[in-house]
Amino acid sequence: MRNIPLIALFFLIGIIVTINVGWAQEDMEVVDNSVFENHQRTPSVFFHDEHNENAGIDGCAECHHIYEKGERLEDESSEDQSCSDCHNLEGGDGQPSLIKAFHGNCKGCHLDEKKGPILCGECHVK
Repeated sequence: MRNIPLIALFFLIGIIVTINVGWAQEDMEVVDNSVFENHQRTPSVFFHDEHNENAGIDGCAECHHIYEKGERLEDESSEDQSCSDCHNLEGGDGQPSLIKAFHGNCKGCHLDEKKGPILCGECHVK
């Protein structure tokens, strides 16, 4: 009978920890990689608003770009589309494959700005 309060205490602590972890993950987003058949890595963890605030990115078209006749349209945004709507798995017709588009857009910017993650495990967190 004396173990019941101790068991209840551990149960209560478990519930509190579970709730806190769940709320802490609320803002977590990942880059959608559902179109890839064989996942070699986990999806990239990406906190959209936090990233843009830290990077000083105001316009959506900075990342969500649209090209027409090989030229990037500065005032046009593809934010309402998935990357895979324009980039397929193989690439072609002057467009990079989806994986090259992801890496070129994200990692390319990080390299240009000399900040941000560039190693595989820094974005694809297990």
